This record gives sequence, C-alpha cells and structure tokens, in this order.
Amino acid sequence: MKKFMNGADTFVAESLEGFVRAHDGLVMFGPDRKFVRRKRFKEGKVAVISGGGAGHEPMHVGFVGHGMLDAACAGHVFTSPTPDQISAAIETCDTGVGALLIVKNYDGDVINFEMAAEVAEARGLRVEMVVVNDDVAAETAPRSTGRRGVAGTLVVEKIVGAAAEAGMSLESLKRLGDEIVAFTRSKGLAIGGATVPGETCATFTLGPGEMEVGVGIHGEPGRARSAFRDAETIAKLLAEDVIKDLPSEGCRDVLLFINGFGGTPASELYLMYGALRARVEASNLIVARSLVGSYVTSLDMAGLSVTLTVLDETGHQFWDAPVLTPALRWGF
Repeated sequence: MKKFMNGADTFVAESLEGFVRAHDGLVMFGPDRKFVRRKRFKEGKVAVISGGGAGHEPMHVGFVGHGMLDAACAGHVFTSPTPDQISAAIETCDTGVGALLIVKNYDGDVINFEMAAEVAEARGLRVEMVVVNDDVAAETAPRSTGRRGVAGTLVVEKIVGAAAEAGMSLESLKRLGDEIVAFTRSKGLAIGGATVPGETCATFTLGPGEMEVGVGIHGEPGRARSAFRDAETIAKLLAEDVIKDLPSEGCRDVLLFINGFGGTPASELYLMYGALRARVEASNLIVARSLVGSYVTSLDMAGLSVTLTVLDETGHQFWDAPVLTPALRWGF
C-alpha cells in the first residue's frame, strides 16, 4: 500500500517529530522523546495523562495542551505505549498533587498503564486511573475485556482536563471521569478497512455493496456485516443502540459527536450529523452541544462513529471551558 513515509519502522517517530515541530508553541517532547507534553505546566494542577497506539491521530497527542492533557504517550501503530513511557510521563508532569490516567479499554493499554501506575506509586506519587469503555457494539471483543474505549475518550479527556485546569483534586477528577464514562456511549460503522504502514492489504476488505456495523478503531470486526444502505438507514442503525443504552435519567441534554475514521470526507460527516441529530431529537433528547470531525481515527479507514454523552451542569461547564491544543481549541 502506498504511504507518504520513509519506512514502516520509522513512521511513528518521524510523524511525531513533524507534529511537535508544527505545534512547538503548545507542545514539546518529554525526556528521551518518550512522550509528548504541554509546553508549560501549571503548578498545583493534577496532571492528566493519556495515550495509546499511533494511527488514531489527532488522538491523543493532538489533545495535549491547556484545558485537556498534560502528556500523551504514543506506541507504534495500533500498539500500546510501554510502561516506561507512561512512568516517565507521570514523573515529569506531576507537580506534587498527583496524576490521573485516562485509558481506553484495551487489554494492552490497561495492563501497561496499571504497571506504570504501580511504579509511580512505589516512588511515592499519587495516581488514579479512569478506563473508558463507551463502545456499545462490543461487550467482548478482540484486544479488550468488556466494551472497547473509542471516540468517547475525547469527551472524557476534554471534560476532565478542563476540571483539572480549574483546580479540581485528584480524587474528584477520578469520580468525574468515571461519571462521564458512565454517561457516554458510542458505535461505529465502516465501509472500508485501514491500511497499516508496511502491510500489503487493508485490515479488512468489503465488497462494493457491503458495510461493517460496529467496527472498532483498530479495524476489529464489527457486530455484523450487511448490505450497504442509504444515510437515513445507517443513521437508524447507529442511533438505536446508542440511545437505547444511554443512561439519561433526570437529564435530557446531550453532546452529539460525529467522528470520522480518517477516510470519510467532512461533507459526508455533516450529512450524517443531520440525519443522526434528527434521530436523537426524535427520541426526546436535546442536542445541547455538537462536535463533528475526524478526531479519533483509524489511519485511513472509511467510516464514522456516533457518540452521545449526557451533560449535566458540570458536564456543560467543563465542555464549554477554554481549550487550547493542536486539535481542539475554543474560548481563546
């Protein structure tokens, strides 16, 4: 497969080099280039750290900055970062009040972040972890035990990151993160697989009249393969499971996030936003906030996901709070 690269073995390192140079007013490398960190730390603020395999850009490195992450650790394409990367990020970013780790629910990510947390705690640092598991399409799936963490991770990072910026304590941030996870549901669909650098074929292939419903962000199999349909039918397929599974007792306001997987044009994402918003509003929910774009990608996979998050007063406050990162910025 053709890629703009010098070699598969240097792809991630060279991509990160370009990323840091392009955004050198906001981010920089940590020691030994083990992670990407915000340029300036805020003393007395809990460090918020995340990470995962490369190939999902702009997640996670694109969310490093004011109001979101203090650091992001990138592994090889679709491969978890190592415990030493994460440990180094914790030690560098902790200003004395602890670190919160936001982790997608994949076995490798969870194990490596847990190992890094144990190392940090053995050195006297305070660490908590929030595990994101928003994918309604997978109760059990390859690479994860239980539901996968997908595009809803962005929502957790934004709201928790803003709360940390406002001075919330480590214990309170942990509770808030777990609450946002509980209020967030996602489901994806693809019409073409991703092509991994160095590989000769896509992660999966579909016939001209097929689509994969419930696909994961690493190209994992979905819940079902079915005939490709029109946008309204696809919106119904995606919305039904997400809305049905969403805990919305006492609050009807939601964030509607339409996320592209890397190979879907913005025009199609906005078309699907319109179709999905109509479905959400027909279910007696209020779309109070919206986000549309390719933020949690799977290289060049053609497809998209829908994420709904119930927003209470705290969710509204911290979603709206200023953010200044390479990929998300408002309020400045």
